[in-house]
Amino acid sequence: MGRTTPALGRLLGTALPALAPAWGRDALLASREERDAGDVFADLLSPDAVDELIADRGLRAPFVRLAKGGSTLPESAFTGGGGVGAGVRDQVSDDLVRRQFADGATIVLQGLHRTWTPIKTFSQALAAELGHPVQVNAYVTPAGNQGFSAHYDVHDVFVVQITGTKHWVVHDPVWPSPLRSQPWEQHADAVAAAASGPPLVETDLTPGDVLYLPRGFVHAARALGGLTIHLTIGVHTWTRHHLAEALLDAARDALAADSDARSSLPLGVDVASTADLDSDAEAVRAAVLAVISAVPVETLADHLLQQARGSQRPASVPPIAQLARADALAPNAVLRLRPHLLATIEEASEGFVVRSRAGRCALPAGVRAAVDRLLAGEQVPASELGDAARALLVEGVAVVA
Repeated sequence: MGRTTPALGRLLGTALPALAPAWGRDALLASREERDAGDVFADLLSPDAVDELIADRGLRAPFVRLAKGGSTLPESAFTGGGGVGAGVRDQVSDDLVRRQFADGATIVLQGLHRTWTPIKTFSQALAAELGHPVQVNAYVTPAGNQGFSAHYDVHDVFVVQITGTKHWVVHDPVWPSPLRSQPWEQHADAVAAAASGPPLVETDLTPGDVLYLPRGFVHAARALGGLTIHLTIGVHTWTRHHLAEALLDAARDALAADSDARSSLPLGVDVASTADLDSDAEAVRAAVLAVISAVPVETLADHLLQQARGSQRPASVPPIAQLARADALAPNAVLRLRPHLLATIEEASEGFVVRSRAGRCALPAGVRAAVDRLLAGEQVPASELGDAARALLVEGVAVVA
C-alpha cells in the first residue's frame, strides 16, 4: 500500500499482506493468533459501553435498531418520549430495549463512528489508510439467537468479534459487487437458494478474530453460548461506477455548453418514431463520445474529491476550547493541520482559499508558503502566520500542536 497502516495492521496482523489480493474478491479470516493474541478490541467497545450508550447517552432512532427472527422491529417497540423539555418521541428507552433483548432481540448500534469516541478515532484512521469511507455498527445478540437472516451487504465489511462466540456461514455472491442501489432484497430468492447450499466459509469467531467480506457475499451469523458483541466496519468503496458517474456528469455539463447539442428536434417530430429520431440520435451519440474522450482525469479526481469530503467528518474539534485557544494565541504557539481534513488550496483574486471538510477559509497571499507547509503536515509557528493563525483556528483548519 506504500504507507504506514497501523489501523489495518491492528485488524489483520500477519494476514495484512493477503488483503490486497483479496480486496473486493475473496473472504479473508484473521484469527486472534495471527494478530496480537492479547488484543480483543476491548478498548473499542464493551458490554459496559453498550449499557452506557443505551441507558445514558440519550440516543435516538436510527442510531439504535432492534432485530429479531430476521426482521427489524418497528421503532415504536423500543423508543418513546424524551420527557419534560425534550420534545422528541423517538428517544431510545432502556426499559423497552431491556425487555426486547431479554426476549431474544439483537441490539444494533448504528453510526458508532459518530457517537463513540474510541471507535470514531479508530475508524477515521482506518478510512485514511484504506482510501475509502468507513462506518461502524455494533451487533449485540443474546445467546442462541440470530438477528438477521442470510443476506448480502452493499459495502465491504470487517467483522470484529468483541465478546462471546458467533457462528458465521458465508456463501459466494449471487450479484457480485452490488451498488448501494442494488440491495439483497432485489435478489431475495437467489440469496435464499445460495444460503441453502454448501458454504464458502463456515467458522466460529471468538474475541479478537476478524473476518473480511467483500460486498455481495451472502452471510448469516448466530450467537453461541452467552452474549455476543461484534463490530461491523462497513467500507463504502469507491468504484468504477463512481468514475462513470463523474464522467457522465462532466459530459452532460460540456454538452449543455454546446449550442448544437442544445438545438431543437425537427418541427412535427414523432418522439415515439425511431425513424424520426435516428439522425439526431446518431449526432448526439457522436457528440457524447467526443466529449467523454476529452474529459481530463483531473476533472474526475475533483468530482470524487467533493464526494469524499462529504463522506466522512474530520477529527473533532471542541468549539469552546478551540475559540479560547484562538483568543489566547501566543506568537510562540505552534499550529498543525487538523487531522482527516482533505484540504486543498485554490487560487483567488485576492490571496487564496483553503477548501476542506471544514469548509472554506480565505487567506492573504503573504502566508501562502507557511500554509503550504501546514497542509504538507509540518508544524508551523503562529508567528509565521500572523492574523491568519487565528483565522485557521476559528475556521477549523488548524489546531494548536
